[in-house]
Amino acid sequence: MRLNVLLSLLVAALLVAACFMPWMTIESKGITITGVDTTGTTFGKPAYFHFFWAGLCLLFVLFNKVWSKRVTLLFAAFNVAWALRNFLLLPACAGGECPVRKLGLYLVLASSVLLFFAPLVERKPID
Repeated sequence: MRLNVLLSLLVAALLVAACFMPWMTIESKGITITGVDTTGTTFGKPAYFHFFWAGLCLLFVLFNKVWSKRVTLLFAAFNVAWALRNFLLLPACAGGECPVRKLGLYLVLASSVLLFFAPLVERKPID
């Protein structure tokens, strides 16, 4: 298996795991929010969009073509943009309530950035 495929699989697994981890807590309401469980808020389910982009990235990273790498980078860029949106907008202070960011939100951002760079990793042939 190629190194970039293996690395992409591992990073996508980390992204999916981070979506189920706590992203933030709103202490005044006593709510812990994850990417798939946002009960008590109007955030929707932001992790499903990460699942969509990560799935497309994994699909196209399997092809060993130049166009496939470019399409994978495009999808990974959308995933990074969505992760930045989640990192900046969801835990923003509103109405005097400031949510506390948790490890899951940081892992989503880090794994999204790593998923962007994972298809670019290749072994150089030894002469």
